[in-house]
Amino acid sequence: MTALFQSYRSVLFVPAINKRALEKTLILDADAIIYDLEDSVAPNMKAEAREQLHEHLSAHPSVSFQRIIRVNDCGSDEIAADMHMALSHDLSALLIPKVDNINTLYKISALVDAAKLSKPLKLWAMIESAVGIANVQQIAQFKNQDGIQLSALLVGPNDICKETGVKLVNQRQYLIPWLMQIVLAAKANQLDVLDGVYNQFSDSEGFKVECEQGALMGFDGKTLIHPSQIEQANLSFSPSASEIAHALAVVEAFKDPANQSQGVVSMNGEMVERLHLMMAERLLARAGH
Repeated sequence: MTALFQSYRSVLFVPAINKRALEKTLILDADAIIYDLEDSVAPNMKAEAREQLHEHLSAHPSVSFQRIIRVNDCGSDEIAADMHMALSHDLSALLIPKVDNINTLYKISALVDAAKLSKPLKLWAMIESAVGIANVQQIAQFKNQDGIQLSALLVGPNDICKETGVKLVNQRQYLIPWLMQIVLAAKANQLDVLDGVYNQFSDSEGFKVECEQGALMGFDGKTLIHPSQIEQANLSFSPSASEIAHALAVVEAFKDPANQSQGVVSMNGEMVERLHLMMAERLLARAGH
């Protein structure tokens, strides 16, 4: 079975101002790197971060992982310079912070359109406010007239908690309804959806628990703040050996000539429908089968 599937199990934020961290990305096993020009860069260091990132990307035009740049807020003084630099490189996507409504994406897409790129550019949107959560279904439906399309939603839990006063306690108990709202909007519009960062990067057990929770909630992967988190994220958001074995069995069951015209088949005492075949094929694509 062959299928094209882009995995975003582990998506690491890297400050564009940190030259050593930029170089280290070249040897990491993350599925994607988000080069950050926003929160992790001090206001007086923005220009230096842009130039440093430009030099790094120019020196390494081809890599094995997906590359995304998080620009500054659409209404900031930095956005024009950010976009000019970012659009001069071959990126997998452009991450837009603080997306409160669909108008932000239209503004960004206008800047992308004006650049007249040779190939389409995907947009990712960070949902990190009460307004953004309230408008997430509309945001998830964004698509401009020239084919620039939103391809992923990312959760910004720290900003959500800062704005709303909700506490990140008891395995995010009070945040879960909003997280599921974001997941639902993404799934309804065929978008990838990435869980937010886990702040205590030295707490490996707590991170594991949150990764497993995110996978059960339907997130496709997790954004990270430290390279030490990559291995666990890759493991938690990958199909297990038993899941792969079951999916292979489902595919084989429907390949049986006796079952090819059947909508439901019996497999080891389990009733398996065509929808389970589709789920199995998606899982195997994620696993690289």
